[in-house]
Amino acid sequence: MKTTITAKKMQIPQNFTEYAEKRIDARLGKFFGEEADAKIVISELRTQIELELTVKYNSMIFRAERSAEDKYVALDDAIDKIIRQIRKNKTKVEKKLKDTAFKEAFAYPVPETVDYEVIKHKKFKMRPMNVDEAILQMNMLDHEFFMFTNADTGMINVVYKRDDGNYSVLEPDNG
Repeated sequence: MKTTITAKKMQIPQNFTEYAEKRIDARLGKFFGEEADAKIVISELRTQIELELTVKYNSMIFRAERSAEDKYVALDDAIDKIIRQIRKNKTKVEKKLKDTAFKEAFAYPVPETVDYEVIKHKKFKMRPMNVDEAILQMNMLDHEFFMFTNADTGMINVVYKRDDGNYSVLEPDNG
């Protein structure tokens, strides 16, 4: 598994880099193949270490954010969270980890008149999936919503978690 570590406003000691690579290989290597890509983004905010771990494998993305006073503890907590996500959704994840689906690039159009400040543009690859897969992916990423191409309709849809714990799907009405 390829591991990349990025530090924001801090220096990463070599022993942490070695520790992180060994821990990720030992703990997550059994779930992913050699072609998996793990990215760690670490930053220091006052007395807390903020760590974000993202693992990409085939078409699946696993993400965990943790903060702790020690970077080693934050890393171990993030790895534990990803393992819990995998175990919680074991059958669905196993099916998806073995499935290498069609991938397609998607870009957002940029508006001509701007009366607000856009602080981030994000491009990502989308592949057809059903609503259950989209909900699984949203939960794995720990996001509030998830945009996807609906495999049944071919349309762009958005799924989100409601305050009551249920899920809703937004789909265009072209009629």
